[in-house]
Amino acid sequence: MTPVVRWLLIANVAMFGLTKVAEEWLVIHLALWPLGSFRTPDGGSVGFEPWQLITSGFLHLGFLHILLNMYALFVFGGMVERAMGSRRFTYLYFASVLSGSLVQLVVVTMAVDQGVVPTVGASGGVFGVLLAFAALFPHSRVYVIPVPIPLKAWVLVAGYAAIELLSGVFGTSQGVAHFAHLGGMLGAIIVLLATGFRGRTQSRGDIRGP
Repeated sequence: MTPVVRWLLIANVAMFGLTKVAEEWLVIHLALWPLGSFRTPDGGSVGFEPWQLITSGFLHLGFLHILLNMYALFVFGGMVERAMGSRRFTYLYFASVLSGSLVQLVVVTMAVDQGVVPTVGASGGVFGVLLAFAALFPHSRVYVIPVPIPLKAWVLVAGYAAIELLSGVFGTSQGVAHFAHLGGMLGAIIVLLATGFRGRTQSRGDIRGP
């Protein structure tokens, strides 16, 4: 396990543990809220704060949610970090979290008349890592349950992006931050272009994805 991936896993798991003792406070202050100020049922208020663009990426409220995100980070993050180096990988991960949160902030603010719901989860960063993996190792084969055949990494990620876009536009899979996922991919693209990394033609073997 590479060092940055290790610390990201530790930070996310530790934060998940804290939600078991202070979930309400953490959601109010660290989850990503739409722009504006909104009243809570108990008479308090919630609203957007700048730090939420990053802190929301370390907050998970369900075991399955954090399990899937951390598994994907564990499976793909190490190879991306080794290829890019720890410093550039850190830039990529946090740029993906930030861009995913910014895109999601715009979307939820525009849809605030449909209800005020906070956004949490590392999915923006994880989807950025997936995009980087596909860009760096496009011909690696990935097994994804329940698909019975391996998919090339670039095919898998392109398919994910298409599904996320269609789901976001047509409102399917309610409760999933589809545009945060797409925003995370956008952040990864920006970092990869800025740092000049190109795809590698060799395969990294078979990988079992989530």
